[in-house]
Amino acid sequence: MKLAIISHTEHYKTTSGQIVGWGPTVTEINHLIQDFEAIYHLAYLHAENPPPSALPYNSKHIHFIPLRPRGGKSWSDKLGVLKGIPETLGKVRSLVGEVDAIQFRAPTGMGVYLIPYLSGLKSPKVWFKYAGNWNQNQPPLGYALQRYWLKKQNRPVTINGAWPGQPAHCFTFENPCLTQVERKEGAAIIAQKSYSAPFRFCFVGRLEDEKGVQRILDAFAGLPTSAVAQIDFIGNGAKREQYEEQAKTQQLPARFHGFLQREAVFECYNKAHFLLLPSDSEGFPKVIAEAMNYGCIPIVSDVSCIGQYVNPQNGYKMKSIDTLGLQEAIQQALAADISKRKTQAEACHTVAAHFTYAHYRKRIKALLDQY
Repeated sequence: MKLAIISHTEHYKTTSGQIVGWGPTVTEINHLIQDFEAIYHLAYLHAENPPPSALPYNSKHIHFIPLRPRGGKSWSDKLGVLKGIPETLGKVRSLVGEVDAIQFRAPTGMGVYLIPYLSGLKSPKVWFKYAGNWNQNQPPLGYALQRYWLKKQNRPVTINGAWPGQPAHCFTFENPCLTQVERKEGAAIIAQKSYSAPFRFCFVGRLEDEKGVQRILDAFAGLPTSAVAQIDFIGNGAKREQYEEQAKTQQLPARFHGFLQREAVFECYNKAHFLLLPSDSEGFPKVIAEAMNYGCIPIVSDVSCIGQYVNPQNGYKMKSIDTLGLQEAIQQALAADISKRKTQAEACHTVAAHFTYAHYRKRIKALLDQY
């Protein structure tokens, strides 16, 4: 069986001419190729230098088909999505007759017109992966349209979380991010990790206010940090220098790493006791499952389906998405005794079992067989 994947995943070309892409998606596809004769990935090719987190495909049977990047935050950028319709539709149509199945990853700008187009195809098989917050109140207009169309059509849709009134063709799926080897490594790390002060906290993601970076800095600025060994920020963003300067001024034990390769990120998980993710909005970030696998107890905002996986037995949910809500959650985590933290870490590892590539591949095969 041949598979086409259509997404807005960032790809880059190295100085040696090799194509690399956003690490989590490329890794997922590198595992999926075990179940397909060939995979064609139609996605954006950016002109910038690749970040350290970008990875190459590991099979000659994975073929990258470049698209010119479209979309953005400004209205002119959004109109660029419409200008890209001829190029995108032309390349999609050329794939339709070559593959046995198509996966479209939403939400993304081109989903506004590609979801209706793909839903109307008689063949090949099509399924949609909605990676955003399926239950979001007042989402951006483009996201709302895509979610509406996905609910009204009858092709399978994989979503984050389980929701009341969920349509029969919408299936709760966990985003894969772990190998069986990493599962065993996580268990070994938790067994030997000490959950006594001082503690290390980590944040992994885009460095921006919407992801809660400012909230983290403000929260720790108002708390005693004698029990805090280090706060690691992994990722990058336009406000990184501003955040670094603020952390320095407030004398916070913060370290900004920028983008890191997967192995280096996991090494931070190995050393950390808590994961911080006080975002305004999320789907279900893979970093939560990755960190939980290595015994990082999550301190997170209660948005989307995060609360379906994080509970008092394995972590801390903010009562409000603001600085005070984060401070209270951190204080609860620090006030717990050592045995409770150890028990929470072990429960985290149990939850992470749902996020293996092997489990995901098995469910995708069953989904395609059903449809």
